[in-house]
Order: sequence, then C-alpha cells, then structure tokens
Amino acid sequence: MPLQANSFSQIDDLLNRLSGESIFAQPGSEDGLVPAYNLLNEIIGLVGEVPELVGPMRELLDRLDGLLSGARPFDAAAVEHLRKVVAWLPVALMTARLGPRMAVEGPPLVESSSAAVAGSEPVAKTVAADAEPAEELLELQMEENREFLGDFHAEALDHLQQIEAALLVLDVNPTDRDALNGLFRSFHSIKGVSGFLNLRPMHRLTHEVETILDLARTDRLRLSPPIITEILRSRDAIHEMVGQITNALEQGNLPDRIIPVNELIKSVRELAPAWVKPAAGEAAGHSPESAPPFGSGAANQAAKGASSSSVRVKIEKLDSLVDLVGELVMVRSQLEESTRAFAVEGEASTRNLARLSRITDELQLMAISLRVVPIKPTFQRIERLVRDLALAVGKQVLFETCGAETEVDRTLVEGIVDPLVHMVRNSLDHGIETVERRHAAGKPAQGRLRLAAFPEDGSLVLELADDGQGIDAARVLAKAQAQGLVPAGATPSPDEVLNFIFLPGFSTAEKVTSVSGRGVGMDVVKRNIDRLRGQIQISTQPGIGTTFRIRLPLNPGIIS
Repeated sequence: MPLQANSFSQIDDLLNRLSGESIFAQPGSEDGLVPAYNLLNEIIGLVGEVPELVGPMRELLDRLDGLLSGARPFDAAAVEHLRKVVAWLPVALMTARLGPRMAVEGPPLVESSSAAVAGSEPVAKTVAADAEPAEELLELQMEENREFLGDFHAEALDHLQQIEAALLVLDVNPTDRDALNGLFRSFHSIKGVSGFLNLRPMHRLTHEVETILDLARTDRLRLSPPIITEILRSRDAIHEMVGQITNALEQGNLPDRIIPVNELIKSVRELAPAWVKPAAGEAAGHSPESAPPFGSGAANQAAKGASSSSVRVKIEKLDSLVDLVGELVMVRSQLEESTRAFAVEGEASTRNLARLSRITDELQLMAISLRVVPIKPTFQRIERLVRDLALAVGKQVLFETCGAETEVDRTLVEGIVDPLVHMVRNSLDHGIETVERRHAAGKPAQGRLRLAAFPEDGSLVLELADDGQGIDAARVLAKAQAQGLVPAGATPSPDEVLNFIFLPGFSTAEKVTSVSGRGVGMDVVKRNIDRLRGQIQISTQPGIGTTFRIRLPLNPGIIS
C-alpha cells in the first residue's frame, strides 16, 4: 500500500537528520546513538503501514535498543547497519511512492555485532563463481522513466565533473580526505539512482568502483596512480552512458551501441585486496544498497558543491533571452528618439522613459552575465589530458593553473578547447623532455606545464608555458626552406620563423607518434584563434622553455 503524499515531507526531514547523525556515528562512541534511535522511531511511526519499509528499520531499531539497554556505545556492526539503512531508505521510499511499480527490498545484511567486536576481517562469500553477465545495452524505459532520467541526467553530469576534479586532486595528494569523501559520495549517488532506474551496466560499474573507494575511505587501501587511472577509465565509460541518456532526451534516439563494462569491472576488482573481492557475478543485479534519490534533500546534501539557489536553463532559452533583451534595447532607443522632439523636461513621460532606460540597461547587463561561465571546467579537462598524455609518452609532468575562476563568455570557452588540446599535445611531445634528457640538462625529472587565464585591457589572455627544451628556430627555418616556404636570399624575422609552425602540414618531428608529428595540430590552433578574432604569440628560449600567449576579445558580439 503506497504511503500518503503528506507523509513524505515529514519523512524527508527526519531522514535528512538521521543521515546527519549517521555521519557522526563512530564505533566506540555514543555520539548520535540516542538521536538516531529517536529519529528512527519517528520514521517508523510514519511508515508503519508499509511492512516492506518498517521491517528493515525495526531490525536496526532493535540493534540500537540493545546497545542503549546495555549502556554500550556504537559498535562497528551498528554503525554499518545504520549507514546501510540510511543509504537504502530514500530509494525504498521513492519506490513506495510509486506504488506497485517496483518491489521494495531491504538493505543488505551486515555482520553480527559479536563478529564485529571480535575484530574479524570481512571474508569473501563462499559461493560458486558465476560467469560475468553479458555486456548489454543501456535500457532507458523512456515511457516510465523520462522525468526521472531528466533529473538524473543533469545531476550525473555534475557528479562526473566533481569525480574528475577529485581524482586529479588525489593523483597529486592521495590523502586528501575532502576529495576522497566527495569522490565516494558522487559515485554512491550515481550508483543508487542508476540502480533505481535499472540502468544495469552503469549500476554494476559504479558498484565496483564504490567498493574500492570505500576501502580507501576506511584506510584499507591507498589510492595509487594505477588505481586512479582505472577509476578515471570507469568515469569515462559512465560519461558515455550519460551521453546516451542526453541523446535520448534531446533527440529521441535510444542507445544502439553497447558500452562495455566487464573489462573495467575486472580491472577494478583486481585492485582490491583478496579478502574483499566479491565473487564473480555477485554485483550483477539491482542492489538495494542505493544512494539518496535525485532531487531529494539527502541527495543535495551529498553532492559536494551543489547549490540549492541555482537552476539549470537550456542554452537555447538563454540565447533567446539575450536576443529579446537586445531587441528591447533597440525599441527603447527608437522610443527615445521619437519622443525627444515633443518631451518637456519634468513631464511624467520623460521621467518614465528615463526609468525605462535604466531598467533596460540593467536587464541587458544581467542577460549578458548569464552567458558568462568560469573557465575552470576547461582547465580541468586540460589537466586530465595532461595526466593521460604524460602516461602515454612516459614523462613526468607537474601541471599548474592560475586564474581558473576567470569568467568569460561561453562562446570563448567552447572555442578555446581545441586549440588548448593541440598546444598541450605539442608541449608534452616536443617541448618537455624525457626524464633522462632532463637529468642530462641539469633539470628536475619532473617537467612543468602552466596554464593561466586573466583579463587584460578588455581582452582574455591565456598563457601556456612549459620548461622544456624550447623551439629550435634554426631547425624550423631549415624545414621551411626545404619546403620552399622561404624565398631564396630572404631572412625572415624570429617571429616570422616561429609562425611557420602554424602552417598546415608543417612539422619538425622526426617521427610520427600517437600524440603528434603529423603537422595537423598547430594549424588548427591558429585557425580556431583566428575564428575567435584572437591573436597568438610565441616566446621561446632553447633549453629553458616555450610560452604560447593567446589574446581573445571578451566581447562575444564581434565573434561570428
């Protein structure tokens, strides 16, 4: 029997408070024990008509009651039990709200308190190892799930961005507790809702990653670069699946390509200590151990950095608003012109027109500001690229950023990504030397790559600087002469020589690699920057490094 609608707001409030108490609950401590017991009692009072919900909660209540009766603090099993119920209950409540659509399952069983007190380690289940489920398409069930998928899609994109940012922080500092907790929360949230929506491939993969992250959170596993690499690969696969949801919601095209997860799941499992590896196939089905649902108070608490004072707006609507405001400003100007000859100073019409002028100016500034976004997500994409490329070319690189909070028009953000990607590839392949060559040159083994953004004289300036070997201008000139780009007897200036690298097909690389060397990178940089009405300059010193400086107009109105 479904719950009454008027019960949900009360339950949500109580659940949020219970979730807060579960965070502070620790083995050996009484903090949160009495409040958790009381809150659980209140929730049971509101859902007592639904046996599938109240049964698992009564099991936890009995456990807490036993601790209180014996004047004992939380033990490890009670803390685990509390957190599993807190994680399971929101999705179970949503299921109950939908009535008979889905069966409500209880949270997974936890070890007995006696085993936990004895300090025994978890042991892998002694079940026969089943074959891994076959790879499968992401089934969206659009008729039933469209509204839920819309909410999930938006939140999943936020979580994926937070996941990548947290992993890049942990790659440098594996002990960063805030980054680790935020990473776990994001995977936990995606896992919970994907399980509820029966997005099986996504749910299976996030379940495995969450297991690894839980080991790291409890200090049983240290996140090493190989582990972070596998989690990043898993994140990318989830991002592809979310892209399929985007396509279905916006274009009506259901997924028609399987995104494989079995190999990723196997790789992630191999990273876990032997005593916590699940039996094959164990996590294949829907797990009731799910995160708080999208849109709920608990989910909003879990999403690090989420803001309850912001809303998502489609770009098309935003552009329409800016266009309409522009038309309003034009009409205002025409109105001012047509009434100027007849207006008398101090008349009501004159005062009203002045007020209209002030309001439209403010509205125009506000509308334009809505198009402005921080460049930080772009910097994050470049940081991920640097990490992946450094591994690919076998180099050690420290990536630094400055001005990531600089806000620019989204047109510039979208247009600058490709140039930055090509410049970074060029820098890592041609600029920064191998460890051996850096040692021979008296440099630190780790190269440095710095990306900065800042406003200057009404423009946006981007600088990408490395401490590599620099550009050999003599070699560039020789290549240009060999290709007939320099007339006989001509002596081009240093800047002219360096600009040859922006010509299509021009490359001084001795061999083609998976990263660069085909001469189709830097010409893309120049072409895209020209399209943005920008300029690019190069400064380089042999053995010291190279800096690319890009200047772009901040005013999007002059960009075609």
